[in-house]
Amino acid sequence: KEEEEEELLRAAVHYTTGRMCLDIGRNQGKEFSPQAIAAIAETTFRQCDVFAKDLEAFARHAKRSTVTSDDVKLLARRSTALAKFIQKKNDLLLKEPKHLRKSTGKDNKDQDSNAAPDL
Repeated sequence: KEEEEEELLRAAVHYTTGRMCLDIGRNQGKEFSPQAIAAIAETTFRQCDVFAKDLEAFARHAKRSTVTSDDVKLLARRSTALAKFIQKKNDLLLKEPKHLRKSTGKDNKDQDSNAAPDL
């Protein structure tokens, strides 16, 4: 079952990458070969897997079971542009009225005050 889920996710990433490449190509007057799209999709999939494992490790190190926006910011620390983008998104999300934020349905000590909805 886990392998099936991974293949579905891989296919979704490949499809989305292809759509993005088509849109970018149209806007810039360029074309992406099927091999280039596949390479971008596979690289993206693998990098997301690395990110997910790192985020889980950061939360576990902090003795939490919930990944927070602080974990995401820590992950992005090596990329100045990405870190700034994530910080800006986090600030916007934290300014939202609490009743408009997505709720996980949990209200326990695993969640901290910096936990923001989907970035």
